[in-house]
Amino acid sequence: MDYIIHLAILLSIYSILALSLNLIVGYSGLFSITHVAFYGIGAYATAILSAHHGMNFFLTVIIGVAVTFIVSLLLGIVLSRFSDDYFAIVSIGFAVISYAFYLNFPGLTEGAMGIPGVAKPSFFGFVFSSNIRMLMLIMCVLVCVYFLCRFVVRSSFGRALKAVRENEKTLQVYGYNTTLYKLAVFSIGAMMTSVAGSMFGTYMTFVGPSMFMLRESIFVLVIIIMGGLGTLSGSILGTLFLILLPEALRFLGLPDTVAAQVQQIIYGTILILLMIYRPQGFVGAYRM
Repeated sequence: MDYIIHLAILLSIYSILALSLNLIVGYSGLFSITHVAFYGIGAYATAILSAHHGMNFFLTVIIGVAVTFIVSLLLGIVLSRFSDDYFAIVSIGFAVISYAFYLNFPGLTEGAMGIPGVAKPSFFGFVFSSNIRMLMLIMCVLVCVYFLCRFVVRSSFGRALKAVRENEKTLQVYGYNTTLYKLAVFSIGAMMTSVAGSMFGTYMTFVGPSMFMLRESIFVLVIIIMGGLGTLSGSILGTLFLILLPEALRFLGLPDTVAAQVQQIIYGTILILLMIYRPQGFVGAYRM
């Protein structure tokens, strides 16, 4: 039962990450690979403030979101000067810089040793001490993020984002400041990601730089491509597929000496076949 609850928590956290990234990449066409940096900001804000200063978890989430907003706004201003492949390259650079910061500033982040003893959330004396309570909290956050994303994409703001993706120059002709739209959605997605980082940090009760390497950004990007760009349901489906498939392969009964290698081969083959025969993902509206 604990194993199932653990999987459900991971599914919920990665679903939040996928929903927030799909707003940026799927709906707006901004090929950002810097998501892991904001994920780390949320996690480290919660870890530092709760473990070192005894601050309440929910207050650390708010502070993490505020810091993420400022960082994402400044980064978005820089990224707005680039487009297409150059946008992606610069976003990768920031993801690498953020990892280097987490690793090489031991006075703040404890460096490679990480920060243990991250406190569990508490609300008026009610402590989310068990995994089932953590699952309930994280699922509530996931539901809120989902409906916030749905509100955004169904609003006039969301329709403008889709227009930015399809033909930004045409939208500019009609007097829209597309840079502001891109900055807004980039910051919104980043703040959602920060909340996911806080949830991850308090669930694991430990935060370290190895959790926020570039591969995490790439993994979330693969999730939304697999599930489908420009669809919220695709974010959830992609998360289910890419989190549960490796777990399912554990039960094939393979010999221990080759199990890991065979699982990776099967996993990779399935991904390649899906990208060849279903490049828009399960329910995607666009191809990458």
